[in-house]
Amino acid sequence: MCTGKCSRCIACALYPLVFMSMLCNIILFFPEGSVKYSKEGHLTDEVKYLGGLIGGGLMVLIPALFISLTGEDGCCGNRCGMFFSIGFAAEGVAGALYSFIVAVAGIGNGPLCFSNGEWTRPFKDSNASYISDSKKWAVCTEPKNVVQFNTGLFGTLIAVSCLQVILCAIQTINGLFGCLGGTCNKSETATIN
Repeated sequence: MCTGKCSRCIACALYPLVFMSMLCNIILFFPEGSVKYSKEGHLTDEVKYLGGLIGGGLMVLIPALFISLTGEDGCCGNRCGMFFSIGFAAEGVAGALYSFIVAVAGIGNGPLCFSNGEWTRPFKDSNASYISDSKKWAVCTEPKNVVQFNTGLFGTLIAVSCLQVILCAIQTINGLFGCLGGTCNKSETATIN
């Protein structure tokens, strides 16, 4: 496959992942679909770190936009553009890794919930063993189903960030090949003949 076409495919695959990452982080601000917990400051710390919005969102969106341009004919669809795509892909890897680390910490530390008359993180020192024992989840009385809520969304962020890392790593290799061999655009093939 031509390196330019590969860049376009990678960018097209990154866009929905960026959207998913941002959406998951936004939803995490509204346990039970309510703004009550955000207003009162009763949110898990990892939600406030914005791993999905900044890391898997903006830090991957910017490279995705540039990577899509490297696959086009014109100013960016050349060897120099492919060279710069390596740096942008590395930025995407960094953002996805940030999102991954925050999400893993969010699952590992467990949710902030109302338990035994106070707002606490009852699973913080459990090394995420609470995930497999649903009987322990009843310790969180408010927000309802907060363990499933946090685990599901942070788990989605982990999966999305892993895919983002893989795609950006592929673009790094693709960018190297494109930098060395060209992007297979019509303008490059015409000048070779």
